[in-house]
Amino acid sequence: MAAGQDITILAADAAGPDAQLLLDALSDALLRINGDSGRSSFDVEAATPRGGFYIARDGAGELLGCAALRPLGEPDSTTAELKRMYARPGSNGVGAALLAHVEAQARRHGYRALHLSTRVANARAVAFYAKHGYAPVIAWGKYVGAAQSTCLGKSL
Repeated sequence: MAAGQDITILAADAAGPDAQLLLDALSDALLRINGDSGRSSFDVEAATPRGGFYIARDGAGELLGCAALRPLGEPDSTTAELKRMYARPGSNGVGAALLAHVEAQARRHGYRALHLSTRVANARAVAFYAKHGYAPVIAWGKYVGAAQSTCLGKSL
């Protein structure tokens, strides 16, 4: 994708065919990087009024990437969790656009922070989030004591 090309990001059904294509591509990429697809950490049925699943497309409608937002912990939590963030290889600017979109949605839903977990082995993702203001936070849930994971967060 050429720099500056239009990127449209819209809410979508995480169980829909376009979402599944992107989630499958993400799972394949993570399996190559980490040895784990990450599929067990995301339930497409876990829709919530304070979250969503978002798909990025170019001007021609081609799928570029996706990301999901949900409350971290209780439904009324002030911290949101970013899940299943993915930008197709070569789609410059898509990751940053998706991240900005999810952050804006999180603010709109009343969250004060956005947290995520990624694998330490995924150095590209760790560097991407650091560049966008994410810093280490205390691990939660299944990530507590998981040396292969790093938990990152940002105040909104």
